[in-house]
Amino acid sequence: MKILKFTLLTLMAFGFTSCKKDASTEEKSKDSLVAKKDSAVVPEVHKEYYGIYMGDFAGKEMITPEFGEEYEGDVYKKLSLKINRITKDSVYGQSIVNGNQRPFRGVFNESTQSFILDEPGNDKTDGRFEIKLKNDSITGKWTAFNKTAVKAPLKNLKLIKKEFVYNPNFMLDENSDLIDWENPKDFKEKYTNEETGKTETYTESKNRIASDAVFKINASKQKLAEKDLKNLRKLDMEIIKNAVFARHGYAFKKPTYRYFFEQTDWYIPVSNNVDSELSPMEKDNVALLNRFIKYAEDKYDSFGR
Repeated sequence: MKILKFTLLTLMAFGFTSCKKDASTEEKSKDSLVAKKDSAVVPEVHKEYYGIYMGDFAGKEMITPEFGEEYEGDVYKKLSLKINRITKDSVYGQSIVNGNQRPFRGVFNESTQSFILDEPGNDKTDGRFEIKLKNDSITGKWTAFNKTAVKAPLKNLKLIKKEFVYNPNFMLDENSDLIDWENPKDFKEKYTNEETGKTETYTESKNRIASDAVFKINASKQKLAEKDLKNLRKLDMEIIKNAVFARHGYAFKKPTYRYFFEQTDWYIPVSNNVDSELSPMEKDNVALLNRFIKYAEDKYDSFGR
């Protein structure tokens, strides 16, 4: 009798489980049909506008010079605006400024060829883009949601459509400025006072400077050896290493590296993480460069701006 009861309970449990599986399968099938229906109801439109638009992002900020009084002036940054999807009701994409990648969502007005795009609002740098499209260019403005949280709550933008392409041959232009303006260092210098004849000291601010090795060594094309790096400056190796990431569209947060690559016409920031895009040789070269960077020294010199 106990065996019979156990068999009946087992059959009932199996039947219940089967019903749950069937119900689950049915729900998934329904969800799939709904998704297909929604996709049919809200098709993508204007795919020709998809892509990356890059250019100047300018606003007025208070500028404090090394000498003189503080004044209000125009500050230019680089903005990358990527439109990923447009439907009748919504626009989706992302913005990148100063290495900060933010998603946005908005609407497209077909009659005026204009967009209103809102970043999420949970970051102090978020705001609203009000922009107009003409051929392959975008113009308009950005307004911060929190106007007291940023230096320039209103910025104007002028962007041109660009296509991101990975090319291992990309290098810094030989006319590039190779001074790291972001990390000055104070040095004590000695001099002889002509009136007293005594040796005195003064403080001079100097900046790191790279050598022309950054125009010759390509860590995306050549397998590096220790002999290639042993006489290089620290900044040389930092540029050579980060050129690998720049070629893959890495969005640099550090202004030092952004400055060097924004001088080129090929650098297009598209992502905050490109590690998976690196080739095995690039990964090996980056690891070797990191080892040498740790103990390398810099060359400093004094410059005016």
